[in-house]
Amino acid sequence: MIDMKKILVPTDFSEFGEQALVYGCEFAKRFGAELHLLNVVQDAVAMFPEPNMMGTSMNDLVADMQHLAQKQLAEMPDFPGMEEIKVVREVRVGPAFLEIIRYANKAEIDLIVIGTHGRTGIKHMLLGSVAEKVVRKAPCPVLTVSHPEREFVMPT
Repeated sequence: MIDMKKILVPTDFSEFGEQALVYGCEFAKRFGAELHLLNVVQDAVAMFPEPNMMGTSMNDLVADMQHLAQKQLAEMPDFPGMEEIKVVREVRVGPAFLEIIRYANKAEIDLIVIGTHGRTGIKHMLLGSVAEKVVRKAPCPVLTVSHPEREFVMPT
């Protein structure tokens, strides 16, 4: 029997992450599992390799981004029935796929539900895929949720 006690939904606050959240919430309700919401703030050094480019310290920039992410996570989710579920909210700094894997290992996550942007071709080659890397390296099963217009509906 499959028993899920902890479900992780990494989010970038996009519509794709929101769609994954719908699935994660539903699984958490049905299994009585904890729902872990994780946002990974990209390390500012990776975004701006030249520290003096911004005119502000990198530490301040990262702290501001973390604060904003924590605020956004605090406002999630607001789905009916969520008051019955324990929700853990976490913000990490670093490469997204790596921090998701680290968190899943440390928190002993049973399922990761992650949105995918559905990029193809050159965009996929240039931007890569966090979801794809998570699927390859995750210590547990991963459910990828694609475009919102392809929503799964249980047959009656």
